[in-house]
Amino acid sequence: MNIVNKLTIRHLKQNKRRTLVTIIGVIISVAMVTAVATLGFSFLDLMIRQTIADTGEWHVLYQDVNKEQLAAIQDDDATNTVAITRDLGYVPLEGGQNPNKPYLFIKEYDAQGFAQFPVELSKGRLPQTDKEVVISEAVTTNAKVKYEIGDRLTLRVGERFEKGGDHPLDQTEPLRREDSKLTETLQHIKTRDYTVVGFIKRPVWEMAWSPGYTIISYVDENIMGANDRVNVAVVLQKVNQPLFAHAENLAKRNNIETVQYNHDLLHYYGVSKSEASYSMMYSLSAILMAVIMIGSISLIYNAFAISVSERSRHLGMLASVGATKRQKRNSVLFEGVVIGLISIPVGILCGLAGIGITFWFMNSVIQGALWTTEKLTLIVTPLSLLIACVVSMLTIFISTYLPAIKASKISAMDAIRQTTDVKLTVKAVKTSKFIRKLFGIEAEIGLKNLKRNKRRYHAIVFSLVISIVLFLTVSFFTAGLKKNLELSQEGVNYDIEVSYDNGKRVDDRLIQSIVSLDGVTEYNVIHELHKNAWVDEAFIADDLQEKVKEDQSLLQDGKYPYNIMIHALNDSSLQAYAKVVGADYEQLTDLDHPAAIVMDTIHYKDTRTGKYVQTKAIYTNVGQSIKLTNIYKKTGEETKVNKVAVAALTDQAPMGMNPTGVGGLNIIVSERVMNRLADDEDMANVQTYLHLKSTEPMKTQQEIEELQETNLQAYNLYQSRKSEEQKILLMSVFSYGFIVLISAISIANIFNTISTSISLRKREFAMLKSIGMTPRGFAKMMNYESIFYGVNSLLFGLPISFITMYLIYRALAYKFSYEFALPWLSILSVIAAVFVIVGSAIVYSSAKVKKDNIIDALKQENV
Repeated sequence: MNIVNKLTIRHLKQNKRRTLVTIIGVIISVAMVTAVATLGFSFLDLMIRQTIADTGEWHVLYQDVNKEQLAAIQDDDATNTVAITRDLGYVPLEGGQNPNKPYLFIKEYDAQGFAQFPVELSKGRLPQTDKEVVISEAVTTNAKVKYEIGDRLTLRVGERFEKGGDHPLDQTEPLRREDSKLTETLQHIKTRDYTVVGFIKRPVWEMAWSPGYTIISYVDENIMGANDRVNVAVVLQKVNQPLFAHAENLAKRNNIETVQYNHDLLHYYGVSKSEASYSMMYSLSAILMAVIMIGSISLIYNAFAISVSERSRHLGMLASVGATKRQKRNSVLFEGVVIGLISIPVGILCGLAGIGITFWFMNSVIQGALWTTEKLTLIVTPLSLLIACVVSMLTIFISTYLPAIKASKISAMDAIRQTTDVKLTVKAVKTSKFIRKLFGIEAEIGLKNLKRNKRRYHAIVFSLVISIVLFLTVSFFTAGLKKNLELSQEGVNYDIEVSYDNGKRVDDRLIQSIVSLDGVTEYNVIHELHKNAWVDEAFIADDLQEKVKEDQSLLQDGKYPYNIMIHALNDSSLQAYAKVVGADYEQLTDLDHPAAIVMDTIHYKDTRTGKYVQTKAIYTNVGQSIKLTNIYKKTGEETKVNKVAVAALTDQAPMGMNPTGVGGLNIIVSERVMNRLADDEDMANVQTYLHLKSTEPMKTQQEIEELQETNLQAYNLYQSRKSEEQKILLMSVFSYGFIVLISAISIANIFNTISTSISLRKREFAMLKSIGMTPRGFAKMMNYESIFYGVNSLLFGLPISFITMYLIYRALAYKFSYEFALPWLSILSVIAAVFVIVGSAIVYSSAKVKKDNIIDALKQENV
C-alpha cells in the first residue's frame, strides 16, 4: 500500500463521524438495491410456482393433434417434456341431486400430464390404463351420489350441443335450459367401461357453473388410434421471446390449426406475445432502476463531495509535498473502494435480512392477498446478487469520480488557503433590495451566505431536488401500477350472483329466503332494463367520435344511438349508494321529475390493441337530461321518449353492476322510477340479479342449489373477487412500503447534507456572532436560509418530477390508456414536507452550533 493510500485510511479513521455517516449512506443504498432485486426474483418465483399449481406447468398447448403431429412435436429441438391431455366428453349423472350439474365430465391425462397438471389425489391411486378413473369428491358431497373404489362403471359418453347449434359446448359454458327443460343434448355417444381406483379434490379449473363433475382417466400415445385427437402441453427447453414464432412455425409445418400459450406463466418469465406488454415491462424496469440509482448516487455523491470539501486542505498539503494530480484523484477513488468494501457486503446482508424478515411477517397476508397456496420464500440467486453488486459498485464509482476529478485539480496554495470553496465577487453575492425591505437584514445575510458558498448551496439544493423527484416519481409509479391493476381486473365485488336463466324476475319471497341463509353478510338486488338514447355527437365518447369521423353514417341527424342499461335498486340500497356518490336521495325518488345517477366513466379492454382503456362514456353535466326510448332496428320504430335528469356523475358502481363498453351507458335509478319509465312490454323484459357476499360462499351456493328452484342459477365468483381485492391490497402494501423506504433515504440524505454543511460553517457563524448578531437574529437567518433552500429546490424539483411522471405514464400507455393526471395530494405533501424537513435539519444542526465557544470556533480548521 502506497503512502497516499495509507494517509487516506488514516484520515478516514480520524474523521470517524463523517466516515460512519458515509458508510451508513452506502449501506442504505446497497440494502435498497439488494432488497428490490431480491423482492423481484422472490415474487416472480412465487407467481411461477402458484401459476403452475393452479393451471399446470406448460408453455405451449397444441390442440386437436393426431399421432403423426404428436411425434413431430416430441422430436422438436425446443421441446423439453410433452404431456398429453384430452376432454373425452359428458355422461348423464344418474341420481344426482344438483339440477345445475347433471353430468360427469371425463378428462384424460398421460403419466406426464398427471405430473404437470394440478390433480390432487385424496384417496386411492391415479389411473394407469384407459379403463380406470378417479372421481371428484364433489360427486359425493354436492351431487349426493356415492361411489366406492373398485366400482365398475359403464358410461355413455357424448358431447354437449345446444338446440340447433353445430358447435360442442365445454366446461366454461353453463347449462342450457328453458323453464325446467334442457335445451341441449348429448351427441356422438360412445360407451366406455371403467373401474374406480381413487378420489380427487375438486379441480381448480372446474368452475362453479360448470355443468359436469370432473372424473379423470388415462391416455397415452401407445393406445391412440390413427384418427384419435389429443391436446399436447409442451414444456420448452428455453423460455424466451422467439418461442411464439417457433410454435407458430411448428404448427404451420405440421398442419396444426390451434396453438395456445400459457400467458399467465410466460409473463412471469418476462416473455409476452404482446409487444405492448413487452415494451411496458422493460420501460418500467429501466425507469425503476434509474430512480433507485439516482437516489443512491445522490446520497453517496453528497457524502463524498462534502468529504472532498473537508479534505481540501489535507489534499493541498499532499500536493505541497509532491503528490501528483493522479495520486490526489486516486486518493478519493481509494476512499470509495475502502468504503465500498465495507458497505457492499454489509448492505447486501442487511437488504437480505430486511426483506427476509418482511416475508416472514407478511407471508400469511401475502397468501391471503394473492389467494395463493404457495408461500413467498426468499430467493437469492447469483444474478440478483450480481445485480446488487454491479449497481452498487457503479453507483459508488459515479459518486466518487466527480469529487475525485475536482480533488485532482485543487492547487496546493488554493487548498491550503481554502479559496476554492468560497469565491467572492460583488456580482456573485448581490441580492435584491426587496429582500431586506420585506424580510430584514437577517434574510439578506442568509441569502448572501448561500451565494458566497455556491457549491455547498448547490449540493443541498441538488439533494432536495433528488429527494422531491424520488418521492413524487415513486408515488406516481406505484399509484399507476395500482390503477393499472384495477383496470385489468373484472371489477367483481360480490361472491355469488343469483338469477333465472330464462329472464324471469326473482320475487321478494325467494330473495328473502336466500338472504336469510347463514353466512350471507351483504346483498344487493338489481333490476335491469334495456333502453336507448340519441346522444348529440359533441357529447359522445372519444372513441365513438373517432369512429364517426371515419363513418358519418353512424349518426342520424347528428346523433349517435346509445345503449342505455337502467339499473334499479331498492330503497335501502339506493339510499346508501346515493350517500356514497353524493346524490340527493329525494330527487332520485321523485316520480314527477325522474332522475338517475350516471356512470360517466368506463374501463374496458380494447380487443384491437390489447390495451386496458379508461375513458368517458359520455360528456354530460349534473342537471342535464337524457332522453330514453326504445329503438327497434328491424322496423326503425321508436317508443315514446322519457326524460331522465342527471342527479350525479360517478365512476363507482353499486355491488354487482356489470361494466359497459363504448357506446353504452349505465344509469342507476329507484325501483319506482324504473316502473315509471317502463311500459308493459318493458316490464316483461326486466331481468333481476341478486348479488351476495358470504362468509362461506361454497356452502351458500350449495344451500341455494338445494332450494331446487327451477332455472335458478347461482354463479360463484368468490375466488375472483377475493383475488382482485387482495391483489390491490398487496400492491398498496408494497407500494407504500417502497415509498416509506424512498422517503427515509431522502430524509437521511437531506439531514446528512445540511447538518454536515452547517458543521463546516462554524467559523462563519462565530464571526457573525462576534460582530453582534443576536441568537434571535441568528435563528431568523437560519429560518430564511431554509425557506430559500425549499423554494429553490421546488422550482427545480417539481418540473423535473412532472417530466419523469409523464415518461412513466407514457411507458404505462403501451398497455393501459387513461388520462394523465398529476397527483396533487402527493405534490402538496412534498411541498409541506420539504420545508418541514429542511427546517428541522437546520434547527437540529444550528442547536449544536449555538453551544460552540466563539473563540474556539474561529480557531477551528477542517483537516
